[in-house]
Parts: sequence; C-alpha cells; structure tokens
Amino acid sequence: MAPRRSLIEALRKELRAAGDPEKASGMKWYMKSEMPYFGVQTPVRRKICKALFTAHPLRSFEEWTETILGLWRQAEYREERYGALELAGAKVYAEYQTLKTLPLYEEMVVTGAWWDYVDDIGSHRLKTLIERYPKGMARRMRSWSKSPNLWKRRCSIICQLRRKLDTDLELLWDCIEVNLDDKEFFIRKAIGWALRDLAWEDLGTVERYVAANRDRLSSLSKWEALKNAEKIRASGRQ
Repeated sequence: MAPRRSLIEALRKELRAAGDPEKASGMKWYMKSEMPYFGVQTPVRRKICKALFTAHPLRSFEEWTETILGLWRQAEYREERYGALELAGAKVYAEYQTLKTLPLYEEMVVTGAWWDYVDDIGSHRLKTLIERYPKGMARRMRSWSKSPNLWKRRCSIICQLRRKLDTDLELLWDCIEVNLDDKEFFIRKAIGWALRDLAWEDLGTVERYVAANRDRLSSLSKWEALKNAEKIRASGRQ
C-alpha cells in the first residue's frame, strides 16, 4: 500500500511554515547534523503532528508503515524525520506495535545513525516491544548486541530503560557483556546510562555488577552507573 501523501505533504507544509531560520542554524550545529532544520521546536512540532495525525487517519498497518517510511526516506529536513518518529509512536496506532514493526525500526536506526533518532526508538519503541514480546525481543536484542552496527548495539543496551524492577537482568548483562571492550563513546555512554537507570531501583545490584567488572568497564561507564549513588541512598530508596 502507498503512503498517505496528503499527510506527508501537509506535515512538510506546516513544519516549513512554523520554522525559524535563526533557531534552525543553532539546532543544526548542536546536533552536528548534515541535514538542515526548519527550526521548529519540539512542543510546536508535536502540536502540529497531533493535529495532522487526527486530520489524516491511516487505515491499516501497511499504510501506517509506508507513511512513516515515506516521511523518513524522503526527508530533506530533520524535523520531517522527527515527524516520522512521532507517527511511529502515536497512541492511536498502539495496536500496530508488534514484532512486525521491528524491520521498520531497524531501518530507521541504521539509516538515522545518530543518537537523537536512535535513543527515541531504543528507549521507547523497542521497550514497548520487549514488554509485549519478552522472549522474541530478548532473542533479537541479543542478536543486535553483536551487530557490526554500533547504533543497533546501543539500542540493545538501552531498550530496557525505565522498566525498573521488570528489567530482564540476564538480557541486560548479555547485551552489555559483548560490548564491554568497545571503545566507542556512544556504547560506553549507553552502558553507563542503562546501569544508572537501574540503580534508581536496585542500587545494590548495580554496585555489585560494577565491582565485578571494574577492570573491564570504562571510566565513563562506571561514573555514569554510580553518579547518583549518594543521592539514591539519601532518598531512602535503598
């Protein structure tokens, strides 16, 4: 099924009209982006997306995925891809979040290849799939953790953020283990982020993990993992 062209064209028109060239240059610099920005700030972009998604309902899973990919693949401005991410996460299409969407997210992760896209997919879309399909997603995330693509590996590490005590620790340890020796900043940061998030719910487990792997964890990962330790103790959560 073809993408809904009316939605794609309306979104581009509204984003362009809401753009601010002065903000656009700063946003492009901050994100180190080769793709230009319209200069639309997040609250405005989300308001535009919400209104247009209501005005242009999509009739099927196939039309939804093709419209997301149409926005993503044909984007000339970064906000168009942010719009694709908003459509992927729109609550009205929550029933479409099944394992059938994983190839869609994989394409967006690999071709997006930067933290703003990847972290949204990893910490939201993939998290939802893990909660719905724990066994199937655990198998796939273990595969992603060994991928030559660093962004897929980052996703495998951060895909359980905010799962709290429902975190599948075996999956988390496995996805971290195969990446412990990686010197890539975005992998080391992801490891620390995942551990820091878990620490708010189970500081003892994180401290034991860091101690057991102190010779392999990078300084960045260790610092990120335990940066809130004193605050957590003071809060009485442990």
